[in-house]
Amino acid sequence: MSMTANEASIADVAAFSVRRTIRIEAPVSKVWAAVTEPEHISLWFGRADFDDSGAGAQGTLTWDGYGSVPVRIEAIEPQRSVTYRWNNDDALGAPIPVFDETRATVFTFSLVETHGGVLLTVVESGFENTSDPAFNLEAHREGWNSELDKLVALLQSAP
Repeated sequence: MSMTANEASIADVAAFSVRRTIRIEAPVSKVWAAVTEPEHISLWFGRADFDDSGAGAQGTLTWDGYGSVPVRIEAIEPQRSVTYRWNNDDALGAPIPVFDETRATVFTFSLVETHGGVLLTVVESGFENTSDPAFNLEAHREGWNSELDKLVALLQSAP
């Protein structure tokens, strides 16, 4: 399955959310590691650093040329779903350096095992809390397209 076989992200302007579901031909354990373990997240997303691994753990995701975005794990159901809250407000052009609950969005990765792989859905919501909801909805819609395509390429090329 090629990367282009997966549907693109969809922005729901009324609900201030972005959603994308992709199929990954890899075991659920590999996909789970890729969305929860810092050393694996760092291979396809931002460089991840966390102070712990369960709900309440805090850390950062860092991109070269952008900076470090504060992140917190909100909820985790092993092999099924993980929810992160972050201050990634692209409209500002630079990260909010200190975690600010009132300006954060939340994104959840949900995994469903299927024949020969995993359906991974990401839903990010809370854009009404950001400095420019319409700009950020579109920026994150595009971002989830490129980032999740990298994840598919990584997991389907690795032995």
